[in-house]
Amino acid sequence: MTPPRNSNAVRDIANVLHPYTDHRAHAVNGPLVISRGEGVRVFDDQGKEYIEAMAGLWCASLGFDNKRLVDAAYRQMQKLPFYHGFTAKSHEPMIDLAEMLIERAPVPMSKVFFANSGSEANDTAVKMIWYANNAMGRPDKKKIIGRLKGYHGITIASGSITGLPANHKMFDLPVSDRFIHVSTPHHYHGANPGESEEDFATRLAEELDQVIQREGPETVAAFFAEPAMGAGGVIVPPATYFEKVQAVLKKHDVLFVADEVICGFGRTGSYWGSQTFGITPDILVCAKALSASFLPISAVMVNDRVFQALADGSATIGTWGHGFTYSGHPVPAAVAVETLKIYDEMDIVGHAKRVGGHMQKTLRARFADHPLVGEIRGIGLVAAMELVADKATHRNFDPGAKVGPRLAKLAEGEGVIMRAMVNDSMGFSPPLIITEAEVDEMIARVGRALDALTVQLRRESIALV
Repeated sequence: MTPPRNSNAVRDIANVLHPYTDHRAHAVNGPLVISRGEGVRVFDDQGKEYIEAMAGLWCASLGFDNKRLVDAAYRQMQKLPFYHGFTAKSHEPMIDLAEMLIERAPVPMSKVFFANSGSEANDTAVKMIWYANNAMGRPDKKKIIGRLKGYHGITIASGSITGLPANHKMFDLPVSDRFIHVSTPHHYHGANPGESEEDFATRLAEELDQVIQREGPETVAAFFAEPAMGAGGVIVPPATYFEKVQAVLKKHDVLFVADEVICGFGRTGSYWGSQTFGITPDILVCAKALSASFLPISAVMVNDRVFQALADGSATIGTWGHGFTYSGHPVPAAVAVETLKIYDEMDIVGHAKRVGGHMQKTLRARFADHPLVGEIRGIGLVAAMELVADKATHRNFDPGAKVGPRLAKLAEGEGVIMRAMVNDSMGFSPPLIITEAEVDEMIARVGRALDALTVQLRRESIALV
């Protein structure tokens, strides 16, 4: 249906270049224009209400209205609306936030660098690693290992670490042979017949060891990993995976970078995903829930070994020549400080663990036996429901059928916003403030949409269920 003249949709089509969008299809179908938010719900410009099952982009942890965060931004804008951190300048919100993050870090950390997004933060981590190895007299130790289906951002470097085809095709990424990818730790699709999670994890650790030895340990600098993969389909690692991977990294003196952009601040049922999975990172990257996504801000925490190398290099050159105009911007920093205070006061970790347990249990009870559902997976308040053409063989639908996107569209009709990811995996990552009753309503709406999709696929002979 063509949007009416002079509508928001028409103006959007005429002027906006959207991220992650098929622009030819968008010119025909137009956007969903969201006008306001309240709690875990958003409302479009026609007044229709939706439960935001993805917290926007895994990020609106405190929902879509919070007066304390609005007031924190307003107070800071009145007092000091902008200042920077270049050439040893500083301000209180940046100092406060850095101190609070160091106090809350899952392992001892030395310093915090601020950026504006997870992509910028991961890009910064790459530059830190290269710089540090130069400072330590190891100019060949520069290769970065990511994982297939891993997601670390969309800048040149972070996009090269990301392991998703759509982020590489036509962008000429990865940008160089410094970026290497190893297997996805997804037991459902990757394990051999009869292979246990522990044996699968052993095989993946052995693969990593072989890759490092093939490339030469003196050339491999760091391994990037999300504790639980997000955009790659909410993939929870098999038992013992990170324990075995870290042993390999330690053997070859390879840094571990924990990408906590999605997993941090309670999402997995611990304050950090690193704590959930026993990870001891050298560098930790966070964003999204850091400010509840009320304003853009991200952070890179480094341990003392990394910091000392950066400091030595800066003393040699006279500066550490990296930074953004808005690194540690006082207004987002002030909002982030208030966000962390709110998390402490409401026991966000306890809430997420309790309600997340309910969400995991209810998703499985409602959908595990559905003929279109191959796997329900997740931890805490993040999950995925993977749609398959054949439950017995785990065979996915032909991507051209667009089964996942169709379910997402049907779900919008039922008043819930979802996201279709790799292999028609439907994501669930609601605001951390969601209640058990709201989880039940969200799942009920998705159930109605899935029932409607089942009828469509039967009629079209796409699925014989």
